[in-house]
Amino acid sequence: MNMSLTPAGFAAMLDSTNLRLDASEGDIEALCREAVEGGFACVMIYPTSVPLAARALTGTGIKIGTVAGFPSGRFTTAAKAAEINAAAGAGAGEVDIVMDYAALRAGRTGEVAREVAELTRVAHANGQLIKVITENCFLTEAQMLEALRLCEDAGADFIKTSTGFGSAGARREQIELWVKNRRGNIRLKAAGGIKTLADALALIAAGASRLGASGAGALLAEFKGGGGGAGGVGGVGGAGAAKGAGEAKGAGGY
Repeated sequence: MNMSLTPAGFAAMLDSTNLRLDASEGDIEALCREAVEGGFACVMIYPTSVPLAARALTGTGIKIGTVAGFPSGRFTTAAKAAEINAAAGAGAGEVDIVMDYAALRAGRTGEVAREVAELTRVAHANGQLIKVITENCFLTEAQMLEALRLCEDAGADFIKTSTGFGSAGARREQIELWVKNRRGNIRLKAAGGIKTLADALALIAAGASRLGASGAGALLAEFKGGGGGAGGVGGVGGAGAAKGAGEAKGAGGY
């Protein structure tokens, strides 16, 4: 972990997210403006908002991310693949897909493995980066490790903790578990309930390289105000921060 994280480096780890059920076009335009000003990794929005974001972000270098199979993961592989392809055509360079975690919990591992491999293939054929959401709040530790193995075997770019719509969001110990057990270079995204800079820095210190947050602008402002830097990344991450990051906020609880 880089113990001298800069504001620009911190911003580049944030997926500025608006997956609220009542998000308006004005909200998406504001999200895009803030992403340009902040230098965030991407905006994360619903598929139907991608064309609007593509127009707003033309020439800025800010990437557009969207979701597929969201939030339950209980869609056919063909339906998720169609969403991925449609998103690519509309201008989304990143896609966060929800694993069929119900099938994983039921022990249908082969089925889940085939789906994740196929969706990774589809996304990569489009030149898209793919993040696989496992919804850890509903998984045992053994299932989280199985999900990690399936994502690694498929060649996914990221494994992601949560949709923000489950019973809890990202927890530091989940990231630490994945870091300890990953076999290669798959990256880790934490999302759900990341409301404070302490939450964010605890998850980064644990090993997350992307964070999904609806309050990315506020997090960056707090970081610039003196809450981050060398001491922040190295020193934050006690039980309070881990607990705060694990509390989902209901619908759209990024």
